[in-house]
Amino acid sequence: MNSKSMQFKAGTIITVGMILATFSYYAYQIFFTANLQVDKKETYLYVPTGASFETLTDSLNKNEILNDKISFYFLSKLIGYREKIKPGKYLIKSNMGNLEALKMLKRGKQTPVKLTFNNIRLKKDLAEKIAQKLEIKFEQLDSVLHNPEYAQKYGYRSETFGCMFIPNTYEMYWNISLEDFFNRMKTEHDKFWNKTRREKAESMAYSIEQITILASIVEAETNKNDEKSRVAGVYLNRLKINMPLQADPTVKFAVGDFSIKRIYSGHIAKDSPYNTYKYSGLPPGPINIPSINSIDAVLNYEKHNYLYFCAHHDLSGHHDFATTYEEHLKIAEKYRKALNKLNIK
Repeated sequence: MNSKSMQFKAGTIITVGMILATFSYYAYQIFFTANLQVDKKETYLYVPTGASFETLTDSLNKNEILNDKISFYFLSKLIGYREKIKPGKYLIKSNMGNLEALKMLKRGKQTPVKLTFNNIRLKKDLAEKIAQKLEIKFEQLDSVLHNPEYAQKYGYRSETFGCMFIPNTYEMYWNISLEDFFNRMKTEHDKFWNKTRREKAESMAYSIEQITILASIVEAETNKNDEKSRVAGVYLNRLKINMPLQADPTVKFAVGDFSIKRIYSGHIAKDSPYNTYKYSGLPPGPINIPSINSIDAVLNYEKHNYLYFCAHHDLSGHHDFATTYEEHLKIAEKYRKALNKLNIK
C-alpha cells in the first residue's frame, strides 16, 4: 500500500472517528444531559386524561420545564412515547434528563396524591376539597354528592350520603376516576366501621348512619376531645326520654348561617327537619362530616345523668353540665353575661 493510500485510510478513520465521537456526544446529551427543570427546584407535571403529545409539550413549555425542546421531541418519537400518553401527576426532578423523564411518563409512574379532608360542613365543601387535589371537577363531584340515585347505589339517602366519608388522609392517584374514588371511599368507610365499632353501635340500638349523625352534632358542639363523650352522653340521655335535642348547631345548619354566636327565638322558629328545637329525634342527615374522634366519642359515650350543658362563662370552649333545668339556667345566665360583656350579639 502506497503512502497516499495509507494517508487516505488514516484520514478516513480519523474523520469517521470524529463523526462517531460527535454523534456519541450529541446522543449522550439527548439521552442523559439535564434538560428538564435545569437549575430549578423540582416541580409537578399534570397530564390530563385524554391529553395528546401536543397538550403535554404545551404544558412543559408554558411552565418552562424544558430546556432543549428539540432533543426531548426527538427522543419521545424514538422511544414511541407520543402514542402512549398516560395521564397523571408526575414529579419532574431538578436537572432531569430526557430519557429518565420519558421512561417515567411512558410507564405512567406517577406520584400519588395525599388527599386530606376534615372540618367539612357541607357536601359542596367536600367537593371543593376533593377537586383541589384530584382531576375530578367540582361540578361533577357536587352534582353526584347531591344525587339521590348515586347515593342509593352505596346504600344511602341523599341526606345521609356524607356519612360515607371518614375524615382522614388518603393516598391515591390524581387521575382517579369518579367511580373509583367513590368506591375507594366506601371501602375506607367499611374498613373504619370494623367489627368492634359495629358491635358497639348495635349494642346502643343505633345504626351507623344514626351514630354518624349524632357525632356530627357533637363535632359542632365542641372541639375539646376530652368533652365529646360527655356531650354525646347528654344527647343520648335526651333521646332515651324522647326529649328534643335542642342542639344549637342544628339550628345554624337549618338557617344556613354558621357565623351565628347566639340563638334567638327567630332562629328557633325556622321550620326545618334539621331544627332539633322544633322536631324531636335526630335530624335526617349529618350537619357536617364528623371526625373520627367524634364518632368514637359517641360509640364510647360517657354514662351519666346530665341532660343539659352550656359553654363555660370563661369562653374557653369548655362546657358546664347539669342534671336539672334550674341548675342549667344559672349556668346559662353566667354565659349570657359573659357574651354581653364582650358585646357579642
